[in-house]
Amino acid sequence: MQTKPHALVAMSRQSFDAHFDRSRLDRLAALVTLGDPLWTDDLDTPAARARLAEVDVLLTSWGAPQLTPARLAAAPGLRAVLHCAGSVRGLVGDAVWRRGIRVTSAADANAIPVAEYTLAAIIFAGKKAPFLAADDQRAYGGWGSVTGYGDLSNYGRTVGVVGFSRIGRKVVGLLALLGGTTCLVADPHADPAEVAAAGATLVTLDELLPRADVLTLHAPELAETRHLIGAAELARLPDHATVINTARGSLIDDAALAAECAAGRLFAILDVTDPEPLPLDSPLRRLARVMVTPHVAGSLGTEIGRLTDHTLDELARFTAHQPLTAEITAEHWALGLSA
Repeated sequence: MQTKPHALVAMSRQSFDAHFDRSRLDRLAALVTLGDPLWTDDLDTPAARARLAEVDVLLTSWGAPQLTPARLAAAPGLRAVLHCAGSVRGLVGDAVWRRGIRVTSAADANAIPVAEYTLAAIIFAGKKAPFLAADDQRAYGGWGSVTGYGDLSNYGRTVGVVGFSRIGRKVVGLLALLGGTTCLVADPHADPAEVAAAGATLVTLDELLPRADVLTLHAPELAETRHLIGAAELARLPDHATVINTARGSLIDDAALAAECAAGRLFAILDVTDPEPLPLDSPLRRLARVMVTPHVAGSLGTEIGRLTDHTLDELARFTAHQPLTAEITAEHWALGLSA
């Protein structure tokens, strides 16, 4: 009889409680051998080091300790790290790839609520709903007479998607729900045929900006993408365009965005900022043309169970020696596709 692999869960207590209810713990126990402790948030204690010495698989999530060379050395039999959340950046590094340890993430599952939030933001942007609400209807002069907000419509609009990432792809797919929407994608790494098959057209960022009624960001956080959307890019957007960011706050020059919104030219819906949270004196907090939410687009509450199920499905494939569906390679990691 084949021996089940030994596994250890490494994440914060809060994450563990969110991921593993009784039924999911039972499923985990059916797939692997769990020792004592079965969970830890500290890989440097004597008990954790004893467990690392025997583990084949680590299940990680938010609050997992970084897999440093020293910690990896304490786990000579480690063959896989299955991450129950999105990005593995900050968790794994070159030492993991040199060891040939396989890495997966639940980023595909986490992309679902982010794409749903983005679609809702796009629809609200079309009607300028959050900004009109913040304006306390001062621009309202009776039905059909709102002024200063542009065309309040979700038909025949152009949405610019920056980054054909897993979330960007889902957003493009969801935009099919909006009849008459033109979707443009800017991503130097995307395949034009794949973008076309998804229902969009691949263009350069320079071509996209002046055509976008809504600009939504889904690029990775890298040195070269910092302030990808700065003053020059924002100036190329049409009047009354809305900027949506559910990716990483560093993609936008916040000062330049605040200036455009304060001038009454642009609008913004931001679920991520740089830094998080915004300083109390940030102008983005005070502008009626900006809606800021506290990084809630990703999986929260019952949505976290979807991430756990995704990871347990991947674990089942790993234990059965079947192909993994959400594996992250060193190449993906270098391109920021693990983020």
